[in-house]
Amino acid sequence: MLRKTVIGALLAGALAAPASAAARGQLLMPGVVYSRQVEFTPHGPVVVNVVSAPRPTGLYGLRTVLSNNAIQGRERLTAMEKDVSGSATVVGVNGDAFGADGHPNGLLLRGGVLDATPNGRRSSVGIDAAGKLRVDRVSLAGTWKGTGQRRPLVLNEPASKQTTLYTPAWGATTPAEQNVVEAVLSPVPATSSNSSLSAPVVQLVQGGGQAIPPGGAVLVARGDAAALTAEAPAGTTLNLRLNLSPSWSDVRDGLGGGPVLVRDGRPVFRSFELFTTAQLAARGPRTGVGQTADGRILLVAVDGRQPGYSTGLTNFELALTLMRLGAVSASALDSGTSSALAFDGKLLDRPSDRTGERAVADALLLSYAGVYAPPPSAGTLSSSETEALSYKLVRASTVSAVLSGPNGVAVALDSGRRAPGSYRFDWNGKLADGSAAPAGRWTFSVAADDDQGRHSAADRSFTLARPSRR
Repeated sequence: MLRKTVIGALLAGALAAPASAAARGQLLMPGVVYSRQVEFTPHGPVVVNVVSAPRPTGLYGLRTVLSNNAIQGRERLTAMEKDVSGSATVVGVNGDAFGADGHPNGLLLRGGVLDATPNGRRSSVGIDAAGKLRVDRVSLAGTWKGTGQRRPLVLNEPASKQTTLYTPAWGATTPAEQNVVEAVLSPVPATSSNSSLSAPVVQLVQGGGQAIPPGGAVLVARGDAAALTAEAPAGTTLNLRLNLSPSWSDVRDGLGGGPVLVRDGRPVFRSFELFTTAQLAARGPRTGVGQTADGRILLVAVDGRQPGYSTGLTNFELALTLMRLGAVSASALDSGTSSALAFDGKLLDRPSDRTGERAVADALLLSYAGVYAPPPSAGTLSSSETEALSYKLVRASTVSAVLSGPNGVAVALDSGRRAPGSYRFDWNGKLADGSAAPAGRWTFSVAADDDQGRHSAADRSFTLARPSRR
């Protein structure tokens, strides 16, 4: 059960977690472990919530999720996890810092599609095709070209005296503005980076609040409105480019973050990124992501601002914590009341906001596409009770589900081709012939081979108690 967390005291002093600590704890899903660790420091106790997961390749991935599937607006991390539960089993943390309207402060890259302009003065976090965590300062050089010269643009970001390309990721319409000219483009290829995109102008209008066509975009000119009018009349085909530096050509998912915490296995004290001393030096809730030398991903959420329970950490103390958990590279994400860690739509940490979990702009999720078996409904089953067992598939798979008990006794529960979905079995502690199953340790095992030829397996154990004697 999620409420039965593993509490580990870090005995070597404040922030002195051994690298192996991240791999011990409660099994969330195959290969993914959660631990709740309490550090006793001179400033008070600190609760560090840690998830350790396999390198994000194959059945595992590290993906970014946008709240409400739109740049504007916010959503809770637990709600975002529920939104994607049909395609994966996920554990994740809050993502980038954001503005009052929910607009992320930096990069947003989803499935190879660029949705938001990176902040070149802060680190961005991405995962490449080999499952390597990338922590880089990424900048965007966006341009458009009609019948004249190539001119600069920004992506899904209102910017004074600049030209903005608004895609459907922004929302339904462009912002309400005066003294702007808007070129409605349709169709527009997916906004992948470092490639040329051709987009025909279907309409040229004045004033803001223009509907963004599905599969299209709107180019809004402010300071160079005259140039857009002269060089992009209806019928013109524009050439758009969104060049990232570094190119991140092999990165498909990423978001804004920072500052960098660990580089080449060493904690970073001064990152020289655009953060204030108050943001970095105060003790409070913190969120970070890191990767160990063997490729495992670490998701860390530190509870804070709760005297007597958890005071929190400074940014550098978070860096030390990730390093001592084994991270060779790591970055901070948004902190404070936004900090959150959740699994399968349920919180694992204790947010500091008095109202509970805060709605945020985006999230970083560790996803698993194999078969998942929740923990049994009871750790110990008496002879008069029924054990609820289940498994979940996110892809069509050939499945075998078996209960194995003492002395080689086995009970077949399910087999064959199964569609995506959840499957439940209520076991009453009896064998197929109706006789009582032997008492002792039982294991519910599910093996699945999905429609992409990938094999996965999940095991959960419980105890069948001996009948009481009267």
